Amino acid sequence: MAWTLLVVAGLLEVCWAIGLKYTEGFTRLVPSVLTVGAIIASMALLGVAAKSLPIGTAYAIWVGIGALGAAVLGIFLFHEPITPARAFFLVLLLTSIVGLKLTSGGEH
Repeated sequence: MAWTLLVVAGLLEVCWAIGLKYTEGFTRLVPSVLTVGAIIASMALLGVAAKSLPIGTAYAIWVGIGALGAAVLGIFLFHEPITPARAFFLVLLLTSIVGLKLTSGGEH
């Protein structure tokens, strides 16, 4: 259950990271409220997952999911550049996230 909560927390991190773009510096009410809500929910779920998972692993995976998801959505939603090097490092990030999960000593 902790891993599921951690993945959902990471996906919510993607939501709030992308949401930051839509808040326009927190000057737009609805995107700002949704973004803050996603931040709170993401951190709360990370906190619950960290009760039974090693904090270093949980935090690294949470950040990794958020960074990977934000980068990929940035490419599709905001037409950010994708180069072979950037694609390589995004795959490397995904590999790191999976590797941390597979080698963790926490709840399974």
